[in-house]
Amino acid sequence: MAVDPSQLPKLPITLLIIARNEASAIGRCLDSVPFAAEKLVIDSGSTDGTQEVSQRHGARVVHQDWLGFGPQRNFASTQSSHDWILALDADEALSPELANELRERLPQLMQSANAGAILRRQTWYMGAPMRWYRPMVGERMGRLYHRGRARWTDVRVHESLRFDGPTPTLKHPFIHLNNPTLVHKQLKTLRYAELKARDWLDRGKPVNMWMTPFVYLSAFIKDYFLRLAFLDGWRGYVVSQTAAAYAVYKRMRYYEMKRNPESRDMAAETLHGYGLDP
Repeated sequence: MAVDPSQLPKLPITLLIIARNEASAIGRCLDSVPFAAEKLVIDSGSTDGTQEVSQRHGARVVHQDWLGFGPQRNFASTQSSHDWILALDADEALSPELANELRERLPQLMQSANAGAILRRQTWYMGAPMRWYRPMVGERMGRLYHRGRARWTDVRVHESLRFDGPTPTLKHPFIHLNNPTLVHKQLKTLRYAELKARDWLDRGKPVNMWMTPFVYLSAFIKDYFLRLAFLDGWRGYVVSQTAAAYAVYKRMRYYEMKRNPESRDMAAETLHGYGLDP
């Protein structure tokens, strides 16, 4: 007789999710980690019922106004009831194979001096898994960590974990259901570009608009050929084109912010209209 995973003993680890307006996806993510003693959602102001859905799936919900990805994740770590944390996004979920691997390996890992572990991520794009494009097949990511031995980089977007200790790599992947449609992708691109440009403003990065045409070409060639996107057919072309367009757009947006500072507040107001935090 098969054993219900939810009835097995819990492990002293917190599943941690930062979210806003993720009601359609977050239940799947929460249910994919049945062994976590705590499930914690840090919500930055959802209006679609994300908080209620999270609670129905066994999560504790804490509100925190948006701080930027890195600061939001570091704040979230302080709210955890356990030192060991598994960080997932609402549109991600453990595969059954990874859930079993974690259940078997976590007790020993949590007794060690390791700072965390590296997980592999497999991405679904346009309704199917990517097979060849390297950033979407077995992408290595720091997502499991001891909060006293690791910290998220303090940036608004494209944050990553910095470990202070060894980090073994687990075998099986977790699943990323990336952007249900290209509309979702374009909205995310606008938001991420805005955050990246604001980080550049803080650092006083030079504009260098003359590089823009070469940035597009090099980004497309890197993804389409060197990262093997062409082997995924037209989906590979689409993902390469959107990545190259993002590389250019964030530079154009940064140029606009420098040339016309009033555009910062104007853009923020428009993004808020779509429920996005700049």
